[in-house]
Amino acid sequence: MADPDYQALVFPYVRSPDQDAPAPVRHPAVVVGAGPVGLAAAVDLARHGVPVLLLDEDERLSAGSRAICFAKRTLEIFDRLGCGDRMVAKGVGWKTGKVFFRDAPVYAFDLLPETGHERPAFINLQQYYVEGYLLDRARELANLEIRWRNRVIGIAPDADGVTLTVTTAEGDYRLRADWVIAADGARSTLRALLGLESRGRVFRDRFLIADVRMSAPFPAERWFWFDPPFHPGQSVLLHRQPDDVWRVDFQLGWDADPVEERKPERVIPRIRALLGEGVDFALLWVSVYTFACLRIERFRHGRVLFAGDAAHGVSPFGARGANSGIQDAENLAWKLALVLRGKAPEHLLDSYDAERVPAADENILNSTRSTDFITPKSEVSRTFRDAVLRLARDCPFARRLVNSGRLSVPATLRDSPLNTPDEEPFAGAMVPGAPATDAPVRAGGRPSWFLRHVGDTFSLVHFLGAAEAPPAALRGLAAEAAVPLRALAVALPGADPPAPGDPAVIEDAEGLLAARFDACPGTTYLLRPDQHVCARWRRLDPPRVRAALARATGHA
Repeated sequence: MADPDYQALVFPYVRSPDQDAPAPVRHPAVVVGAGPVGLAAAVDLARHGVPVLLLDEDERLSAGSRAICFAKRTLEIFDRLGCGDRMVAKGVGWKTGKVFFRDAPVYAFDLLPETGHERPAFINLQQYYVEGYLLDRARELANLEIRWRNRVIGIAPDADGVTLTVTTAEGDYRLRADWVIAADGARSTLRALLGLESRGRVFRDRFLIADVRMSAPFPAERWFWFDPPFHPGQSVLLHRQPDDVWRVDFQLGWDADPVEERKPERVIPRIRALLGEGVDFALLWVSVYTFACLRIERFRHGRVLFAGDAAHGVSPFGARGANSGIQDAENLAWKLALVLRGKAPEHLLDSYDAERVPAADENILNSTRSTDFITPKSEVSRTFRDAVLRLARDCPFARRLVNSGRLSVPATLRDSPLNTPDEEPFAGAMVPGAPATDAPVRAGGRPSWFLRHVGDTFSLVHFLGAAEAPPAALRGLAAEAAVPLRALAVALPGADPPAPGDPAVIEDAEGLLAARFDACPGTTYLLRPDQHVCARWRRLDPPRVRAALARATGHA
């Protein structure tokens, strides 16, 4: 079935029974903002069984491509939410980036050089498709209500909940929420209403974004030029998107007039200089932006929790904005669901702040460094940058200094209070706090992927050796746990295959799962609902598993 024209959709305002109630109606969770982050948070909460109300002041999805680069980890989150296949089928997958200096290539890099992953390093997909697919998924969930053209104009948190004042075409009304997720973007109304200040750095430069439809011979790669002959003294970025649409970013300089630069008579010659005279194209969308790297001090303010651009902002180089915001939503949803169901204490939500603030700081640090390299602020820094670019053609050490945007990587929550530290030696990247990596497996005799079998609940993953059946304690721990806990056994290569039809046993099809998790017979991992590692051991020890599960749910 063909996709609708998501940019042409208009969602009608519908009067809610809440507007006629004699007192504010109470909702367990209210999400404000129907962008990618708000939609992802609402879908995730609803899938956890939480009734969700999503408010948005607009009546349309986003205009123009906006965020387009979605990383492998984000695609794995979309898989868990039930819409990853659509994203990947529509998106343009890529993993290669190329850097150019003036008219010559400098070097290329591969963002996913190893095999054995279901998802590509990145896809390029216009934000309106991402929002549209998330919206379609939201509409499938009976416990998720969306109200368009409902703008929050007042917020009053207290110890027991939050009162929101909402304005509509038919007047104002109030509602109560146990918890509010503020995902209302970089110009967050809720942030302003609470008097919260974003602090950081605003960069004195401007960039032009243009969406162009054309048939061009460029491959599906990320191309970045420093000081190219078709745009001298500045930088240019090129990305391919679906539907023969290409994103071009032109650095303009701080003195550029943002109104004038958006005019077609200014944009078209720049694109023509890049493409040459023989390429036909159509200009679809243009924007001029100034970027900043900043955040609010804390992401949790009582019963109001900030996510995405409402909490933190970065420059677009590195694709860290939407990807980190969707990780915010995933981090928050399972914790809030446990709190609302009475399965975890309220202070579990403090770990959202403890985990996602450092993740935001890491993104801001990398984004700031990228911006400083791309837009040098003095002749000395420009001379240094250009020397690095010349050296990088032949010297590998210099390539590590080139920074055209350190691309988004998932946060490893090493210092999380929910982690149980290792007691035995392990090798590899799957430390407590790391997002679990994928690998090919067999389930029920059919090819599958490891991450398809974990997530949404805690997962206790136990690796089996030859002639070893899943221990009774594995299922016993799952049966007794106070929170949902999936018991999953993994038959290592050479181990006896699982009994036919046993859904609790999968096979490590190529040995990659064992290699990536440094697993041997008896190795056991405890994974969180967001697929992050929170504990691991060399043998299944029920008391230690119980203690780690208690710690990961805020009961320690």
